[in-house]
Amino acid sequence: MKAIRFHATGGPEVLQFEDVDTPKPGPGQILLRHEAIGINFIETYQRSGLYPVKLPAIPGGEAAGVVEAVGEGVTRFKVGDRAASASAGGAYAEASLVQENRAVAIPEAISAQVAAAILLKGMTTEAFIRRTYPVKAGEQVLVHAAVGGVGQIMTQWLKAIGAEVIATVGSEDKAAKARALGADHVILYREQDVAAEVKRITGGKGVPVAYDSVGKDTFEGTLASLARRGLFVSFGNASGPVPPFPPARLAAGGSLYLTRPTLFDYVATPQELDESAGLVFGMVASGKIDIEIGQTFALADARKAHEALESRSTVGASLLIP
Repeated sequence: MKAIRFHATGGPEVLQFEDVDTPKPGPGQILLRHEAIGINFIETYQRSGLYPVKLPAIPGGEAAGVVEAVGEGVTRFKVGDRAASASAGGAYAEASLVQENRAVAIPEAISAQVAAAILLKGMTTEAFIRRTYPVKAGEQVLVHAAVGGVGQIMTQWLKAIGAEVIATVGSEDKAAKARALGADHVILYREQDVAAEVKRITGGKGVPVAYDSVGKDTFEGTLASLARRGLFVSFGNASGPVPPFPPARLAAGGSLYLTRPTLFDYVATPQELDESAGLVFGMVASGKIDIEIGQTFALADARKAHEALESRSTVGASLLIP
């Protein structure tokens, strides 16, 4: 089969389109033949070396398609079932091996492309706004990169809960998109002082929770936007990793909290995985979340996909199509 591999870390140019052996499922595994592959920022971190992986590596953790073969003892799936996976590694390929307890069934109402576009980002949103910090109706929430892959889903889900969304974006075009998604307030973070705007919007109080996937460029503004005892949910490094800082900064800011969650600690069991995925697919099927697939790339063009993602020129979800 065809796959994207990298043999050394570096820029998008290290991604190679290669022939590799099609794997055979072992006990408890399924072979998932991909119809669509989700592209996520974590793959750029792995490719660059920020997040170490064993080389050579096939990146990607999100794909949807049809079960082509099953290994011994598999009970959750049979050949021909539609399935999606958000497990780590191996998705930038025409097929991948997945542990059966790390895959979920795709409902009839959800296409493979939508499943690949929303599963990882949707479960991330579900975990962070329902369990990392259970957002309540009426609460004011700061969401950075509000028209990115996670940001679009998060903005819509927060509005469905009844929260007041303060969104940050990088351009006027993206500001219009954020408003269309339901954002109550939009801040152009390249031109405006984020913390000052948040304090103005909140009457000087700040927000109880802020979701920041941008990293280095927005760290200071996010910290200064929090209310007393507010929670900083840091879950990405689109602009680079957050620099080290003394914990006393949290005390000085008002006894603040900071967490660096990862989805896989929230879907650690098959039961948690099925529940989270079910909630995500349910939000899409109900019409409360509209997933925008902003751009698709051929599998062979993974390099172009990474270049687009890292230039922050993408809108919504991005997919590779085998």
